[in-house]
Amino acid sequence: MTIIQSIFLAIGIAIGTVLGFWIRKSIIERQFESINNYSNKIINDAHGKAKTIKKEAMLRAKDTIYQMKLDFEKETKEKKVQLQALERRLFHKEENLDKKISQYEGKETLIFKREKNISQLEESLQKKQLEVEEIIAKHRQQLESLAGISSDEAKKILVMSMEEEAKHEAAKLIRKADNEAREISKRKAQEIIALAIKRYAGDYVAEKTVSVVALPNEEMKGRIIGREGRNIRAIEAATGIDLIIDDTPEAIILSGFNPVRREVAKISLERLIEDGRIHPARIEEIVKKVDAEIEASIKEAGEQAAFDVGVHGIDPELVKLIGRLKYRSSYGQNVLQHSKEVSFICGVMAAELGINVKKAKRAGLLHDIGKAVDHEVEGAHATIGAELAKKYNESSDVVHAIAAHHEDIPPDTILDILVQAADTLSGARPGARREMLESYIKRLDDLEKIAMSFNGVNKSYAIQAGREIRIIVEGDKVGDDQSFVLCKDIAKKIEKDLTYPGQIKVTLIRETRAVEYAK
Repeated sequence: MTIIQSIFLAIGIAIGTVLGFWIRKSIIERQFESINNYSNKIINDAHGKAKTIKKEAMLRAKDTIYQMKLDFEKETKEKKVQLQALERRLFHKEENLDKKISQYEGKETLIFKREKNISQLEESLQKKQLEVEEIIAKHRQQLESLAGISSDEAKKILVMSMEEEAKHEAAKLIRKADNEAREISKRKAQEIIALAIKRYAGDYVAEKTVSVVALPNEEMKGRIIGREGRNIRAIEAATGIDLIIDDTPEAIILSGFNPVRREVAKISLERLIEDGRIHPARIEEIVKKVDAEIEASIKEAGEQAAFDVGVHGIDPELVKLIGRLKYRSSYGQNVLQHSKEVSFICGVMAAELGINVKKAKRAGLLHDIGKAVDHEVEGAHATIGAELAKKYNESSDVVHAIAAHHEDIPPDTILDILVQAADTLSGARPGARREMLESYIKRLDDLEKIAMSFNGVNKSYAIQAGREIRIIVEGDKVGDDQSFVLCKDIAKKIEKDLTYPGQIKVTLIRETRAVEYAK
């Protein structure tokens, strides 16, 4: 290679190097300028968007002020939600700008300006929010001045109206629940009766289902029990009555719901003790004899009752059932004696009214015949008695009077009403059921006072010997739905404050009267 070629080559290399440096510098400057333009564009867009957002916020604030006049509380909540959403949007935009600007070095000044602009925008938004709250407070004061009451008073009025409405709805629900309860009450009746027996039958069982046999000495207990308990098992098997031998000195308790069997067991045991020969064969012999004697006594008692009241032609099996009432009691009143009283009263009233006296006496004597077997057959004693009377060919009038004497079916003849009235008179007269006149009158008075203690009650009457109370309420103070609630409240207070046998029926009557005068 020649020297000239070398020189040209060196010059070419130098020129290429200068041109390459110049071209690279131009490219870098263009890139830097492009980056600056892009950054300025982003900042300008942010400013434009911030101004747009500010304008939108102003428009929304004005719209909010207009809407606050109609429903300021609702619109306030909505505006707060919008402002929170706007803040979240600004926050997200701030994060996006931070990410984009952080990619470029040497742009601290732009970042500072951006943060300053955003802080100014936030301050402006806070001022607008304060202005909105002031406008809301101003409108609230205007509304209070126009209404003439404060917001607290308006809240109280609203709460009171809602409370009254809630009470009305509650009364409707109670009435609906009461109707539903009545529909399913038949299915629950057995459970309720079983629970009532468990909780209430203690005194009755002790008095009415237990008999006590006195022993001459404590040694007799061992003889009655027998070797390995064979004697006591024989007595229980023959009579169907449980023998309770406990720590009671010189006494044995006989327990059973069937009064006739209990009487057979009592007399048999007394005879065995008197005889002294106590073994299974002798026990069976004595029980059979006593059972026959009791049956004869029952038949004799039934015939004597029919003869006393002057009723004849009764089926012999029905006469036996009448005699069994001799060993049955209700609220301390002997049922056979009660039936005779009802028969006499029915006869007297029938004679006064000019209807068949013998039929009235017959219905009165047989009205409680179902109680002779009500511990053996399921159902109400009035229904059982009607079925028995029908079975033994009693007339349809007598059968219906027996079934209706406790209103298990509606009464539809004069005879039905006579039997009801006579039954009430015999059971309600002071002393008939071991209840003193003073306590009887006081219980009726207390019953009426409890009913009168409730608001809206106009009058109250205790009837049916205190087994029912009828309450008349004021129609303008107690509505149809409230009457059900009031009736339940009175029944609960009676249960809490009074002690009484059986149950008390609470009947509440609401009447609405319209009165106008023609002039």
